[in-house]
Amino acid sequence: MSADEITVVHLMRHGEVENPSGILYGRLPGYHLSELGRKMADRVAEHLAGRDITHVVASPLERAQETATPVAQAHGLELGADPRLIEAGNVFQGKTFGVGDGALRKPANWRHLTNPFRPSWGEPYIDQVVRMTKALDAAAAAARGHEAVLVSHQLPIWTVRSYVERRRLWHDPRRRQCSLASLTSFTYRGDRIVSVGYSEPARDLVPEHLLPRR
Repeated sequence: MSADEITVVHLMRHGEVENPSGILYGRLPGYHLSELGRKMADRVAEHLAGRDITHVVASPLERAQETATPVAQAHGLELGADPRLIEAGNVFQGKTFGVGDGALRKPANWRHLTNPFRPSWGEPYIDQVVRMTKALDAAAAAARGHEAVLVSHQLPIWTVRSYVERRRLWHDPRRRQCSLASLTSFTYRGDRIVSVGYSEPARDLVPEHLLPRR
């Protein structure tokens, strides 16, 4: 890239998922957007309709592909898939997660909670940073001088943002600033990230209990 060329890569979190059983679905296939989630995706597509978007890619999981589809269609673009944008791995995938009737009720699972700094229950934070950074840089190169949209998942988005903003990677999940269908936008000057922005075009559609704590 030219040293002064400006490119913006928007990392979008997918919309609400149909999950009546409250399963920690992680990377499991078969979890699709709910009706509300589809409205969220449409809302963000409307919000981005006037932007100079030339590249749209999503995690291969259904909820991410479905969230990205309206954005790609609005700009007449082919939607791609990038496995580097996938949800973080988690040993509790496929289970309900909680103390009552969830996975934490079983002492055999407690060994997975010994190190919150790595974390011990899933994909290391630094591994998420590596793959997400590569996905961001690839999108910036593909959309050089324009804008790109990547649809991913809350934890990988928050982790790479924390890294770019030089914060510690371990954190309180309740305080992640990454609500459903939100946009975390990375501005590149040349091949270097110079700023990070955040917006919530579908905030009024997000249930109050799912919004981050202030």
